[in-house]
Amino acid sequence: MKKYFIKLSVILFLATSLFSCDLDINENPNAATGSVVTPDLMLTNIYAKLAEDVNTYNKYGSLMVGYQFPGDGISGFGDLYSYNFTSSSYAANWNNCFAHLRDIQTVIDAADADPKYAYFGAAAHVAKVYTFQLLVDEYGDVPYTEGVRGSENITPTFDDDAEVYKALISELDVAIAGFKSADVNALKFTSVTDPLFAGDVTKWIQFGNNLKLRLLVRAAGTEIDGAVQSAFNSFSPEGFLKEDAGVNPGYNASNQQNPFYTDYHSNTAGSRASYASYYLPTTYLMTFYQKSVTSGNVKDNVFEILEGKLTDDRRGALLYRNYPETPNYQLGDQSNARPYTPQYIWLESVLKGRDQDFVIFYAFETYFLLAEAAATGHELDGDWKSNFLKGVEASFRYLETNINGSLIEGANPAEDVKEYIANNEDSYLVNPEKATTRDQSIEAIITQMYIASNVINGHEAWSNFRRTAYPTINNVGRRPNLTFVSQISDSPRPDQLSVRLVYPNDEYSLNSGNTPDVGDSYSNPIFWDKN
Repeated sequence: MKKYFIKLSVILFLATSLFSCDLDINENPNAATGSVVTPDLMLTNIYAKLAEDVNTYNKYGSLMVGYQFPGDGISGFGDLYSYNFTSSSYAANWNNCFAHLRDIQTVIDAADADPKYAYFGAAAHVAKVYTFQLLVDEYGDVPYTEGVRGSENITPTFDDDAEVYKALISELDVAIAGFKSADVNALKFTSVTDPLFAGDVTKWIQFGNNLKLRLLVRAAGTEIDGAVQSAFNSFSPEGFLKEDAGVNPGYNASNQQNPFYTDYHSNTAGSRASYASYYLPTTYLMTFYQKSVTSGNVKDNVFEILEGKLTDDRRGALLYRNYPETPNYQLGDQSNARPYTPQYIWLESVLKGRDQDFVIFYAFETYFLLAEAAATGHELDGDWKSNFLKGVEASFRYLETNINGSLIEGANPAEDVKEYIANNEDSYLVNPEKATTRDQSIEAIITQMYIASNVINGHEAWSNFRRTAYPTINNVGRRPNLTFVSQISDSPRPDQLSVRLVYPNDEYSLNSGNTPDVGDSYSNPIFWDKN
């Protein structure tokens, strides 16, 4: 992994103070102007903010798919227990993204006006696509065309979610073309101004291909399938990025650390983070690590032995302290007091250090997307089985890699995969040779993506579940080893879950004429939701 230890406080202050609000900057003659905070100085802040947005969506998605739930004595999660989300639920998911999109659009506009900033404009287009997909995947229709101008248009119209996906695919083509056609005099990336790939333009293009692949795989078989199938033939020949895409704007232990570490471990002063005190894994999740799961309340010594699905002790031990005795339970089960949360339940495999990269696209996701594309008729870079196995290996590799980018002592991801298959030889969820149908292939791919995404890529796992219904759940009796669904869900749906977030209060109060009335979180699913 890359490490950049650079001083960015002045740049971040200028960029944030200038572009993160809708005030007329010309009213203050002493303030920094656009001639000072140029696109090359803004890109680092844009991707730092993107990392924060991804972190927010990951936390929400991790709650929805059973990676974590609030432990004993934790209150304030009533809407999560019922899935009855309102316009007050998770409003930051929407508001922060649009605040940051205005910064992104500023860079795009500056690059359009001055070809000197072509590379930075292309990278801003990539950030825009990434951010809008986050929004569409949770809200559906969004103001893509008119929603990034701040005070210039405070009542933007909303665009159809499927049409936004088509536009995002095209915008990635624009971004990739921008990287390729930049003038020889265009300002080049440096390790300071490029917090993602340290100036490697080929990796930027490959990353664009990755995002395009994610959009196409998710939208395949929907109302825009014609455009999707055509776009499968238009990837840039540079191929796909097969390493973790990690943002690092200069994370450090003194004043600006990785946001995931801040939430799940402690702040720069060493005070334990709330999530280190709040969250535990669900019993359902633990069944993908243990064939026999002990669930219950450690504090009150109330336990139940439940049947698991797979054996994966290696990743279980890499992820959880005190594994296999890690406390777990089911969201909404009121029969006994919930188990308490031990301090720092997650180990160094995901909490590598305060200055660790924040990964916004994992190598394992690249391989699983390539596997799903191949399994559905688009063999872009290898068959589905080979990419499936590479995805599993990439998951082991990420957990076994330390903050310096080296494997931890004794780690051997390739051998781990062989042992994993040997321990689950008859399961098509692990051994691709046992998958005899296309449906089994897709189930295996999405299930392994679910396992690999545990607590670090929850929003993608949640989107994958809604579009495929994998990994499978069985809500009959709501047994904790068979479903991650809350015991006290209010959802009238067969799966007893929600399908979306509701637009925030501000949208209904300030832009009521355009904001769709979606009713509740149980109806009006995203266009790619085939369930």
